[in-house]
Amino acid sequence: MVPFALAGIAIWAVIGLVLLAFRGSLRAHGHEEWLRICLAGIAVGIPGLLTMLRHDANRRRRRRPAGTSG
Repeated sequence: MVPFALAGIAIWAVIGLVLLAFRGSLRAHGHEEWLRICLAGIAVGIPGLLTMLRHDANRRRRRRPAGTSG
């Protein structure tokens, strides 16, 4: 699932950068909230990604045979 989360965050970031280039046009047409939506997608994706990474690390630790380190 981590690659999907990374891809989602990357997509939101790319779309946000593209929309940033058209900020004046967005403002003129009353659609400036689209930039905030992209920022929200990134802001929600990062904690989700960190949660998945922590879960995966804990799962690997639990599955490691007893008596092994590392």
